[in-house]
Amino acid sequence: MEVARRQGIARGRDFDAVGVPRVYLQRLRDEGVLEQVGRGLYKLAGAEISSNASLAEATRIQPKGNIGLLSALQFHNLTTQTPHAIWMLLGPKDWAPTNPSVSLKIIRSSGEALTAGVEIHQIDGVAVPITSPAKTVADCFKYRNKVGLDVAIEALRDLLRTQKGRTELSELWRYAAIDRVQTVMRPYIEAMTS
Repeated sequence: MEVARRQGIARGRDFDAVGVPRVYLQRLRDEGVLEQVGRGLYKLAGAEISSNASLAEATRIQPKGNIGLLSALQFHNLTTQTPHAIWMLLGPKDWAPTNPSVSLKIIRSSGEALTAGVEIHQIDGVAVPITSPAKTVADCFKYRNKVGLDVAIEALRDLLRTQKGRTELSELWRYAAIDRVQTVMRPYIEAMTS
């Protein structure tokens, strides 16, 4: 019980680490004390779930991944799009889950393009790595063939409309340099800031 309370969404191996046999998990699930939210994922029954619970669940499935692109845009309220899957950035050799309980759209990235601009947000007791608003917009231009140029432009416009976005312009240029999309973004930024 304490493991599920502390973790929010706990994996089977979290219970193994403290010596709880898996048969107890099945019994607690059958008794209605625990709720199985996915393959090998458990939470306390009746625990409040936020609207971003699927982001926490995706992080528990693949802890090395960073939530990005459309999912990060939705989290930061920078889009009108509703993604049908959780967009996750993974390293080139990181394991991609097969048949996860939440639908994942895996995008491969490496180096600073993967690690820069990642913020940790607490969602349902889980530390979820999500790309920052400025990094997310730069990533959308980098992966414009996957998300669509119109989505990237909309995200840039929404970011620049916020007061915080105006102050993040230097950060946006830094992430554009990391993603090597400065020349692609320059005309859009100049048109929106002039």
